[in-house]
Amino acid sequence: GISSIGRASGWQPEGQGFKSPILHFTCGMHIPAGPTHSCMGELVGIAGEAAWLDGRYVSRTSLSLPVGDAGFVLGATVTEQLRTIRGRLFLPEPHARRLADSLRAVGIAAGFDPAVVLAAAAALVEHNHGEIAVGASPLPSDLGVVIFVTAGDQPSQHGGRGGPPRTVIHSFPLAFGMWASAYERGVALRSVSVRQVPAECWPLAAKVRSRLHYFLADREAAAAEPGSRAVLTHCDGRISETSTANLAVVRHGSIIVPPATDALSGVSLAFARQLTEQFGIAWEEQSLSAADLASADEVLLTSTPNCLLPATRFDGQPIGTGLPGPIYRRLLAAWSEAVGIDIAAQARHHASAAINRPASP
Repeated sequence: GISSIGRASGWQPEGQGFKSPILHFTCGMHIPAGPTHSCMGELVGIAGEAAWLDGRYVSRTSLSLPVGDAGFVLGATVTEQLRTIRGRLFLPEPHARRLADSLRAVGIAAGFDPAVVLAAAAALVEHNHGEIAVGASPLPSDLGVVIFVTAGDQPSQHGGRGGPPRTVIHSFPLAFGMWASAYERGVALRSVSVRQVPAECWPLAAKVRSRLHYFLADREAAAAEPGSRAVLTHCDGRISETSTANLAVVRHGSIIVPPATDALSGVSLAFARQLTEQFGIAWEEQSLSAADLASADEVLLTSTPNCLLPATRFDGQPIGTGLPGPIYRRLLAAWSEAVGIDIAAQARHHASAAINRPASP
């Protein structure tokens, strides 16, 4: 069955009396998704995957921005990544809120209300899901959905004239093969010398595309242990996050997470917290150190594409038993039940299908 948590989250699955596709925002916005929504341009006539650029739908292959856009020149870009579950946007409302908060934090005045952008994204994924070849698969494939807003033309590269911000939405099939085995095997984490960007540079609460530090951190981690992910810390040693996920430590049956002063507030992490309320599991917010990771009973990783993964090694040593732990397994089962699909099975199925798919001639 589908729990009340899934309904409260804004996710509305098929087969439970819900008509699709609908986005329901509990803050009061109720936006019908689909190509006919009056706020957007037309999807009719676009062959193949589509994208959205400043209020109009375009072919994904023709999507382009000037190389003189400040998003390229300076990395001045605010972004959100969502995913679909069974073809619908998952947790759209908190992503919309964080996008708006990030734009305010860095001073970019987007030309579109977040409600309009999310409605356009819903229409886009309805169209693009029709382009995914899944055959008779019992487990549907799903999309990653990226929304980003740039600061517009960089004046120095446009004759001294700037331009308005640009808003883009595009999607892509989720790369399940990158994490499918990690639901059972776990993820290895490594300490690295690369530090989290201090708040004096830009607000930690802003989700932005200036991510060279993530690239360098993961490269250092992979050099030390192939396949591992970097754990970024602040200069004083406080744990922040990985390049792709929020961290949570399980200790004596409680879940401990870094406070908002230490890490970007995660949409998936907040959903995990909501799920655990039915179990009576206590959550605490406190700064964490490398020693806390090393001595944890379990370490959980939450992120939009894969939802929830266990970390089972840290700096070459096992975390807890070195296997996915009981709270992880309980939480993953609750997550799957809430959204009406076995998350790990979906990933394994499509990863296997991708491996066995014949190569294109």
